[in-house]
Amino acid sequence: MIYIKNNEIYAELLKITSKDNIKKNEPMKYHTSFHIGGCADWFVILENEEKIKKLVLLCSTKEIPLYILGNGTNILVKDNGIRGIVLKVNLNSVKVKENENENENNVEVTVGAGKKITVLAKELAKNGISGLEFASGIPGTIGGAVYMNAGAYGKEIKDIVISTKYIDNNGSIHIINNEKQKFEYRKSIFNSKIGVILETTLKLEKGKIDQIEKQMEDYSIKRKNSQPIGIANAGSTFKREKDFITAKLIDEAGLKGFSIGNAEVSTVHAGFIVNKGEATAKDVLELIEYIKKQIYIKFKKEIHLEIEVIGE
Repeated sequence: MIYIKNNEIYAELLKITSKDNIKKNEPMKYHTSFHIGGCADWFVILENEEKIKKLVLLCSTKEIPLYILGNGTNILVKDNGIRGIVLKVNLNSVKVKENENENENNVEVTVGAGKKITVLAKELAKNGISGLEFASGIPGTIGGAVYMNAGAYGKEIKDIVISTKYIDNNGSIHIINNEKQKFEYRKSIFNSKIGVILETTLKLEKGKIDQIEKQMEDYSIKRKNSQPIGIANAGSTFKREKDFITAKLIDEAGLKGFSIGNAEVSTVHAGFIVNKGEATAKDVLELIEYIKKQIYIKFKKEIHLEIEVIGE
């Protein structure tokens, strides 16, 4: 429950950052890969840990809801927007620590939570650092990838994470190892909203630049041939279940190309819902429910969302 007025919130935010980094009633469709979403009461961009700490404490003290945004992928913001403050974490530092033993290929890379994975993968490739190729096409940030244990081509972020640094809701800094992050399929301890991810240390290795770039190019070609590139979407809409591939069932149900409003089941990959133009969150949610119902009717299987639905 918010018990602080908007003009008071703005005054408090100005103590933390400049007015250029503060936006009121900001349409979230401008900040999500789905290009869908109502307005956030406040949208704030912060670029260092101290400012993030101050914002966390403000929200905790004044009971202002706080939502953390990465690159706006894998989420659907509802049409009435988000109450409280949306924080875009703009921590982009990269620190590389190579093993001093020449016979060891291990490389530790510590990355700010706001760093885009696609950008990081290219930078590492140019420096002959391997291990992130599988994630080179994931259009999110490192923080977002850790939050949901992102993965592709049989690998997941949990396979390369050593530790993660975060700030809890009381403003205290913690560093937790891989095990304590409780990684599961598209899930981690951070889903329980324990705090804001600040940076993550990855275990990578030395490699040959040409081989790394070739692997990344191969993955890129696979994505272009199998995913709806170039049209707004939030990534894979549904989770792959333990005993069946959800997209395969959606395809077999004849739902490719089926649409409600401007939301459509991709004709390229049935596991994706795409925004054909001015789709609303209502369109997407109605389409999701229709797909769920049809899959249960035809196959007696329950399917689950991979994207996160937020707002109201």
